[in-house]
Amino acid sequence: MIATLPFLQKRFETFNHAYFGGSLPPVPIKLGRAVRSLGSCTYKKRRKFFGKLEFYDFCIHVSTRFDLPENELEDILLHEMIHYEILVNQQHDSSAHGRLFRARMKEFNEQYGRHITISHRHAAQLPIVMPKKMTPQVVALVRMKDGRIGVKRLPAVERRIRAYRRGLLLSGEVASVDIYQTEDPYFLRFPKSSALNIFFPADPDLLTHFTGLCQDPR
Repeated sequence: MIATLPFLQKRFETFNHAYFGGSLPPVPIKLGRAVRSLGSCTYKKRRKFFGKLEFYDFCIHVSTRFDLPENELEDILLHEMIHYEILVNQQHDSSAHGRLFRARMKEFNEQYGRHITISHRHAAQLPIVMPKKMTPQVVALVRMKDGRIGVKRLPAVERRIRAYRRGLLLSGEVASVDIYQTEDPYFLRFPKSSALNIFFPADPDLLTHFTGLCQDPR
């Protein structure tokens, strides 16, 4: 299923009472189209008297980019609710998923049969939500001199494509940058920009998505 605000808000209320004793204050929940994060709990921090750090202005974000089983979507929400619980109680964990987070995660998984994990599944493993109209995508296949193979989705603007290719080749670490046009929805899971970065998906079938494609001369 695709995340919706009514579903998430209802589940937040249910889980708050069932798992957190109703202790969590209401929090804004927002939907987004993130591809690298299925869920997140954002906040601000400030110094109070005597230098004490305070967390505030919380928000839970959930991506609608992927079609997920209902129980997995619930576990993503619970993952972020654990973060929220730690932060709203002004607790300082040993790391992003440190001792406090892991203890609560273990408790929920063992007592309530949940399957909360430290990190959500990688985007390359997830079924993408198809747009209403699929348009050709410009994709770069990047081969590194150390043997790694990466991918980048680019804006369909010739000067940006040329600048991206030129910038990578000047780095001295890139062996080749081949540009393709494709309507394969697989590539929608990668963010589109002309920033000089590369994504290296843990996907043994990556090259099969380039089979039969003609290189774009740009």
